[in-house]
Amino acid sequence: MGEEVEQQEFTRADRTRHREKVRRNLDVFARMLREAAFDTDDPMTGLEVELNLVDEAGDPALRNAEVLEQIADADFQTELAQFNVEINVPPVHLHDDGLARIEEVLRQDLNDAEERSAAIGAHLVMIGILPTLAEGHLGRDAISANPRYALLSDQILAARGEDIEIRISGDEQLRTTADSIVPEAACTSTQFHVQTSPDQFAAYWNASQAIAAAQLAVGANSPYLLGKELWRETRIPLFEQATDTRGEELKAQGVRPRVWFGERWITSVFDCFEENVRYFPALLPITDDEDPLEVLEAGGTPALSELRLHNGTVYRWNRPVYDVTDAGPHLRVENRLLAAGPTVLDTVANAAFYFGLVRSVAESERPLWSQMSFSAAEENFHVAARQGIDAQIYWPGVGQVRATELVLRRLLPMAHEGLERWGVSAEVRDRLLGVIEQRCLLGTNGAEWFVGRVRARAGEDRWDALRATLLEYRERMHSNEPVHAWD
Repeated sequence: MGEEVEQQEFTRADRTRHREKVRRNLDVFARMLREAAFDTDDPMTGLEVELNLVDEAGDPALRNAEVLEQIADADFQTELAQFNVEINVPPVHLHDDGLARIEEVLRQDLNDAEERSAAIGAHLVMIGILPTLAEGHLGRDAISANPRYALLSDQILAARGEDIEIRISGDEQLRTTADSIVPEAACTSTQFHVQTSPDQFAAYWNASQAIAAAQLAVGANSPYLLGKELWRETRIPLFEQATDTRGEELKAQGVRPRVWFGERWITSVFDCFEENVRYFPALLPITDDEDPLEVLEAGGTPALSELRLHNGTVYRWNRPVYDVTDAGPHLRVENRLLAAGPTVLDTVANAAFYFGLVRSVAESERPLWSQMSFSAAEENFHVAARQGIDAQIYWPGVGQVRATELVLRRLLPMAHEGLERWGVSAEVRDRLLGVIEQRCLLGTNGAEWFVGRVRARAGEDRWDALRATLLEYRERMHSNEPVHAWD
């Protein structure tokens, strides 16, 4: 969710001053893209995983402050709700056994964290939406203590002017309202980061958009919300609605949503940041004292704090990131559309599929995005979220095709080629992409497994079936056997 901020109220003057500062940031950013030396010599990749907390019975455990105190590891941080935590995996070079190191570090850190948190009766679960979440877990009192979260919730509700309404039609129907953005906290994700040069950013972002549907189809892992079987990746419609600042009238006027797939292919990273400034008012109009132009002309690297904070409140499924490290400024694509799990191996297999495929597509001689409309990519995205492993999506030169068939025949060979370009060994490629292959051959991912097990308990009370299945899921999660092998 980003850096901590102080709880405060904002005046009209604050908002005017902030808008002027953000636009100044944007001007300086444009100049940096023309003149500055970005860190691009040896691009790195990274991974963040958001996790849920449950008690012994499988119900949400609203205890993240106690859990983090027990874990005592700076790589673990709070998230929006008290039943969430997040782990940041150190960035790696893929050519330096990066994927194997990610898997090793993630497994070790999660095992250590689970051992410590279990001592106080809380357990970590990698799943997109906790199936045992009930209405009573989504009130304002579930927000984590970091003032940023309550402030952000207040600003979104104030901009909207009314309670948030959630309506999702899937295999079953859900309609509910919320007086805070806590329903957003139900949407835990895995975030894959890939560093790019300014010249390559547009290609990597466009490629990420084009392949998003294939990622969702094979990686769906969020089929239940508030006791209802909905989309195979219910996080997508839930997140789109849970942070929507628009009332019905603004939707009818065509005002853009803050959770956004986008509306066009881009030609530069500047396009994304410029759209953010042009279309979206600030939710957190906090202004610091840095003069970015003065810093740049003095030979320094401006933080562009206002532009970065604003960017963090526009929830693109593939988000542009500007960051500054000791090596200087750099750019990343943050791919944030997948749930975590079911196991560490499944998660790292999803990462391998993304990192390999995005490089292959981004560096192809004939860009994929020149062969399909943006609206087709967006429609694919929502179809895959709804249908998961059974989705039929559009692909240039093929037409409508089952996503698993597309992955097996075209996309996995491309992912292998992309990982080879990254310098990933054949052994690692075969092991991780073999997980994706088996999911496609067997028609099984996290969502399909979970739905199948709940349906097999059809004679039980739905909530009892969800708890029992989640406890079974948690046990199998620790085996690190990929989900396609669970049955």
